[in-house]
Amino acid sequence: MPTGLQMKSTLLENGTLELSLSKDETPALGEGDVLVRIEASPINPSDLGVMFGPADVREANTTGSGADTKLSAPVAPQFMKRFGARVGQALTVGNEGAGVVVEAGSGAHAQALLGKTVALFGGAMYAQFRKVPAEMCMPLLDGTSPKEGASSFVNPLTALGMVETMKMEGHKALVHTAAASNLGQMLNKICIADGVELVNIVRKQEQADILKALGAKYICNSSDDSFMADLIDALHETGATVAFDATGGGQLADQILTAMEQAAARTPSDYSIYGSTTHKQVYLYGGLDLSPTVLNRGYGMAWGVGGWLLPLFLAKIGMEKGNELRGRVARELKTTFASHYTQELSLEEAMNADNVRKYNLKTTGEKYLMCPNKGL
Repeated sequence: MPTGLQMKSTLLENGTLELSLSKDETPALGEGDVLVRIEASPINPSDLGVMFGPADVREANTTGSGADTKLSAPVAPQFMKRFGARVGQALTVGNEGAGVVVEAGSGAHAQALLGKTVALFGGAMYAQFRKVPAEMCMPLLDGTSPKEGASSFVNPLTALGMVETMKMEGHKALVHTAAASNLGQMLNKICIADGVELVNIVRKQEQADILKALGAKYICNSSDDSFMADLIDALHETGATVAFDATGGGQLADQILTAMEQAAARTPSDYSIYGSTTHKQVYLYGGLDLSPTVLNRGYGMAWGVGGWLLPLFLAKIGMEKGNELRGRVARELKTTFASHYTQELSLEEAMNADNVRKYNLKTTGEKYLMCPNKGL
């Protein structure tokens, strides 16, 4: 079995987070396993959380080269207790990726994938080789490259999952924040194609312009003085009562619930001190804002705020529905679910402190691609 490099993130007792490369021999394949040579893996916000955790990457520095490259960044003392469970654990990184099956177990399913280009989800993708069960692989359509298929799971299935959650819970339209992101653009394409009303919340005019070019109808800029009035108008017109918030912290969830309540109040009904009877729901699915979530509770009693996580959603809907969604992703990988990347990085380049400071900004419209076998 081949030996390959794998990126690992370790929080040390001395208050330093260390990113390093380990040279691991691939375990022997079982009957139903395949070995994938990973060619491309996106750097998603969820990956950054594992890579750097509470570390201050502004103070990061890189030493060594090649397989001996290491990146170190300090962690403030107040965070060490909170992240104590991480201390000493070398965590693998990379939720999803794509590559070519170079070896396969004796099972029929595994053998059928030999030589195929596949996308896969399941962690530890920032590695040159990854052993996985064959059923974890999604064969890509002929003519689809690993780079085109690298982002086949997290963003596409999250976007589809938002629409499915809306339908399952009986809502008629939805709201999305950080809406000009790679995921947000996919969500707009899905909603336009499926006839679903979508209210987009952005914070810059250039982000609004991106969505307008896609054909988005409802765009509210949180930096505008008219933001709340615009949001209430959009919610009244669409009837949206469920929102997916990528920021997590601050007052945005509160503003959305307040606007939903005020939009509902425009429809005449008997007055109640408990507010409207229409349930209003905000799901926090990201953590772009690490400050506390502030709720002023001025929206009656029919509301909820909770977390939303893709693996939990997939477990809830079951294999048949999950396969249906994956099939749509595979068919529309070059259209609805196409991803575009700002820069391609090798494992070593991804540990360069200057590069880290760029991709850790999570800038809207910028997405970076890890290519573990780049140059080999």
